[in-house]
Amino acid sequence: MKRKLLIPVFLLLPCFFYACTNDDRKESGQSENDIDAARNFIRAALDGKFDEARSFLLQDSSNVHYIDAAERNYQKAGITTRDGYRASSINIHEINKVNDSATIVIYSNSFMKNHDTLRVMKAKGQWMVDLTYLYEHNADTLYNKINSSDTLK
Repeated sequence: MKRKLLIPVFLLLPCFFYACTNDDRKESGQSENDIDAARNFIRAALDGKFDEARSFLLQDSSNVHYIDAAERNYQKAGITTRDGYRASSINIHEINKVNDSATIVIYSNSFMKNHDTLRVMKAKGQWMVDLTYLYEHNADTLYNKINSSDTLK
């Protein structure tokens, strides 16, 4: 009888160890790579989870100002608009790897369909979103390298 019980226990052990060692990077504000960081940030913002979105954000005064403004606009939007954002999917249109520590991502969501641009940067070993690029990228010299389908001209 003991032998019959040991076989199922040994089959379940790998699952148990995987569950114990599987760190949930999303909850800690860490992303595996640049695209993952952009996706995590966008999804959290679309879902109205701005505290979570802040964990993927490069922490400086400009970024904090922009995320606070985005949160206020989201809260002012009607329930239909917020539900539309929550139900939308993320569409990545273009990925421009500037170098090994910076990537430009042009994306939209299926609800609004407007193209927006994010810069994702590696800071202190982690990929973080830099919102200042979204609002100020026309003055940046990298703008000439990006597809002109971006709506912020």
